This record gives sequence, C-alpha cells and structure tokens, in this order.
Amino acid sequence: MPKTICVLIPSYNESKTIGHLVKELRARDFTVYVVDDGSTDDTAKIAEADGAVVVRHKRNKGKGASLREGFAHILKKGFEAVIVMDGDGQHHVSDINNFMDKMSQTSADIVIGNRMQDVSTMPPARIRTNRFMSRLISLVAGCDVPDTQSGFRLIKRSVLEKLKFKSSNYEIESEMIIRAARAGFRIESVPIKTIYQDEVSRIDPFMDTLRFIWFIFKAIFYR
Repeated sequence: MPKTICVLIPSYNESKTIGHLVKELRARDFTVYVVDDGSTDDTAKIAEADGAVVVRHKRNKGKGASLREGFAHILKKGFEAVIVMDGDGQHHVSDINNFMDKMSQTSADIVIGNRMQDVSTMPPARIRTNRFMSRLISLVAGCDVPDTQSGFRLIKRSVLEKLKFKSSNYEIESEMIIRAARAGFRIESVPIKTIYQDEVSRIDPFMDTLRFIWFIFKAIFYR
C-alpha cells in the first residue's frame, strides 16, 4: 500500500519535529513530500537529509498554496492517494493505517481525521472554535464532518484531478470539504490521536477570520 500512497507535509519552521516525522514515514516505506513554505530555519535541510522530496518556497505563501503546489507535484506521479499531515508533531504516524482501512471499507474519496471524540488534551478555545466551524462547514457542504479543521486527511487522486483548489491559506481545508461534497465525492472520518504541546498557533485571528468569512460568503452565494 505505501507504494501507491504518498505523504505530503506542508511545513513552516518545523525543524524541531520534521526530521523525526520523515524518518518514521520513510521507515514505513512511504514516499514523503515536504513543501517548505519559506522557513527561516533548517526545515528543508533536515527533511531532505532524512529522505523527503522537498519543494521550497523562497517566501511564505500560506498553507493552501503549499498544499496546492504539493498536489501538483504528486499528480505527476502514479500515486493513487495522498495522506496530508502537519509537520509540527501533532499527528501520529500509527494512525495512518486507520485512514487506509476506512478508505478500503467505505470506498471513501476523502478520509478526515477526527480529534473531537477525545478532547481531554485540546485547549478549550480550540474545542469551541472547531465545533462551531465544523457545524457551519458541514451545513454549507451538506454532509456531516465532525472535525472540518483537521489537517490530517487522506485524499484520492480522483479528487485532485477533478477539483482545482483556489485557497492559499488555512481555509483550503474547508474549501476541500465543500467542493468535494458538492461534486459527489464520498467523505468519511476516522478518530485520531493528537498531541498538544507548547506550539504557537500560526492562525492570524483577524486576517484569517476575515478570509474565512469571505470564503463562506462565496461558498453560499457563488456556487
């Protein structure tokens, strides 16, 4: 299975965690793509040394732009699906098997990691935000996704071939769900474990909220 599924990690200043993550994935025989989004540390150098295929941005373009560029590279290859993970060490490589099992059992086109079944270690503000946004995105998309903001997901090649995403920032995760659901793709969720450490959120409370509101407006009124 690893020969037909690759892993994509959009990263920005993740030198403390990216090496261990890439090593774990390479030990499982996955091809790993890391898009270094203009990091000012050694993220790219470490990822490459540990066996990842690295795509570098000279300047920070945003998570959405990193994913879109990663998808473009992956589509040139013969992979049947891609697993997207964050580079900050929050996601467990051991959970990948659950994604692949869910895809096989349900013929899902997208499988999204669900952190909301166990929120004991999740910061209270994040719990409230995730629940609100997941209800809203699920309503707009017309399908129930309990954790729409999860960056841990499996996406089949057919989705990437049909849908050309436009978002350059964090709203790409919501765009993916809404556009895939409206195009008739099947979306499933699977429980995941998440490690919360002392990392600082890179979401800009003001600008990213404005972008999200504008994105929702367009999703509702400009289908």
